[in-house]
Amino acid sequence: MSNEPGTLGWVAAGGTPRDIGRALGRTGRAAVHRHLLGAPIWQRANDPAHGARLARMTATVMARFPAIWAEIEGLAEGLGLPVAHVMAWNCRGDLLASAPDGCTTVMLPGETPVLAHNEDGLPFFRGAAFIADVTPDGAPGFRAFCYPGSIPGHTFAFTAAGLVQTVNNIRLTGVEPDIPRMVLGRAVLAARDIGAALAVLGAHPNSGGFHFALSHVADRRIVSVEFGGGEVSVAEVTAPSVHANHALHQGWGVAHQIVTASSRDRQARGTALLAAGERDPLAILRDAGGPGLPIRRDASDDPDDENTLATALFRVTEDGIEWSIHDRRAGAPSYEGKTA
Repeated sequence: MSNEPGTLGWVAAGGTPRDIGRALGRTGRAAVHRHLLGAPIWQRANDPAHGARLARMTATVMARFPAIWAEIEGLAEGLGLPVAHVMAWNCRGDLLASAPDGCTTVMLPGETPVLAHNEDGLPFFRGAAFIADVTPDGAPGFRAFCYPGSIPGHTFAFTAAGLVQTVNNIRLTGVEPDIPRMVLGRAVLAARDIGAALAVLGAHPNSGGFHFALSHVADRRIVSVEFGGGEVSVAEVTAPSVHANHALHQGWGVAHQIVTASSRDRQARGTALLAAGERDPLAILRDAGGPGLPIRRDASDDPDDENTLATALFRVTEDGIEWSIHDRRAGAPSYEGKTA
């Protein structure tokens, strides 16, 4: 499955939600203690001023998603940190209008739809992020990109039920959340199909902002979902498209968001490449040209404090998902395969 050593790890976890969380926490513990605890973004997420909103979201998760709450408890145990601090970190995009979670997704509909995704995050996590190969008790298994200290479901993932999920941060303003967007992303990984995933999001829309691109082997549509701030917008993708880090079709989000220069430039550059006829998703996601800030992000002075840590490519066929994961700018993937 792995072609050559790289900077992206591979970790197996299974069992109960607490077991899974504990395993993921232990995997990320050294990096969290070395890099994250002293970072300004950790301090901002754990500001006591967020206490009331954090308590409200914690109560909602405990009541509506007890298994995910148990996973967060296990994550905190594995990290050796108070669960309240870990919960706040996993609510960072709900508590803060602007969090360092970037990303670009390429969506190519057709008989064999393609989803491809750059995962852009905090540069100090290069070499510490990993693919979690998770086999939960009583739910579909999945493989997901994981950051140290975070639950799965807010990056890119594919599941044993045939679902592909890619996730982009949307920086919404003025949100008073009652559910964390990352918990919703984790819940979607248990969905058996696109309809079940949309039902989860439609029932709990009052979170921070995310964009999901979804496809499924039994459906093979690509669905673009923008949600947060109490509104969910669903659009089927019928033409080659890209999505960066701002809302494009959710009305509330379009009116209440922060559009960074990087997100604006990546959206424009990706759209221009598609308009010029480029259909190689890796070429688009590795592109460093154009008049503005690049799609592939490696600069030490990136204005959003984000670098591209991995690129995923998914081809959704009727008999499985062909996938590859790259953690270098060029060359063969670090991991690849096809689901049954």
